[in-house]
Amino acid sequence: MRAKNRVASRERRRRILRQVKGYWGRKKNVFRHANNQLQKGLVYAYIHRRRKKRDFRRLWIIRINAAVRPYGLSYSTFIHRLKAAGITLNRKMLADLAVTQPQAFEALVQQVKAA
Repeated sequence: MRAKNRVASRERRRRILRQVKGYWGRKKNVFRHANNQLQKGLVYAYIHRRRKKRDFRRLWIIRINAAVRPYGLSYSTFIHRLKAAGITLNRKMLADLAVTQPQAFEALVQQVKAA
């Protein structure tokens, strides 16, 4: 049997070029530009994985605030009274309740106002 070998440097370049396949212009077919763009893209992906968590929390807070305003409460007073009433629901669940089940959310608001 004969020994077979792939040149490592060519394989490394091909792997990079496969990863940047959907990019535009030189970024997809010139190794130097592709490599730079891939590194940048990976940095952006890392940053935005963390940013996504912040963005969702902001969205939930906005939705909760909009949902409690008709009942004469602000977001901060609602959260404060929620904790005082001993109700432990996170913001994601509260926002989901406000959007999908308004009657249940209203019952929760009335319970919080009574406490």
